[in-house]
Amino acid sequence: MSANSGDSHEELDVVLLKAGRTKIRYPARLLSDDGTRISVHASWASPGVRDFGFARFGPGDVFTEYYWRDRWYAVKEVRDARGGLKGWYCDVTRPATFADGQLVVEDLDLDLWRSADGRTVLRLDEDEFEESGLRESDPEAAAAAVAALDELEVFATSEGGLETLLA
Repeated sequence: MSANSGDSHEELDVVLLKAGRTKIRYPARLLSDDGTRISVHASWASPGVRDFGFARFGPGDVFTEYYWRDRWYAVKEVRDARGGLKGWYCDVTRPATFADGQLVVEDLDLDLWRSADGRTVLRLDEDEFEESGLRESDPEAAAAAVAALDELEVFATSEGGLETLLA
């Protein structure tokens, strides 16, 4: 597939790694790939409902996910089964790779949530990040991860920021 293919019918697997192991693998449909940013459409991939406290995800929820080959994060627009926007879940990750039908990213523990109305912006899992040992094992990646979370927070707290990032 060429980088500019954009074949919206191409099926692929999204593979999320954590500490070198597959955390989750799920099917998705390629929406676009401009050589830098890849966007896919996926359904909620875990069994049952997961209540995070700030939002509930479950069967019927749909995700439009954006990954970059040159940025240390992924942004997932989350909608309910009727198309209502729940918000954006942002993962801090190493830059994505896409080859042989697999879109692979490594989760670096830091996350950010922005509610649909923009009133709630939460930095998540900073304790897990500190416990991961990444600051000691890969200080450059740790610095990039923290900078990515800061960048996401700026987008999330600026009017139209996330929307502009994803346009």
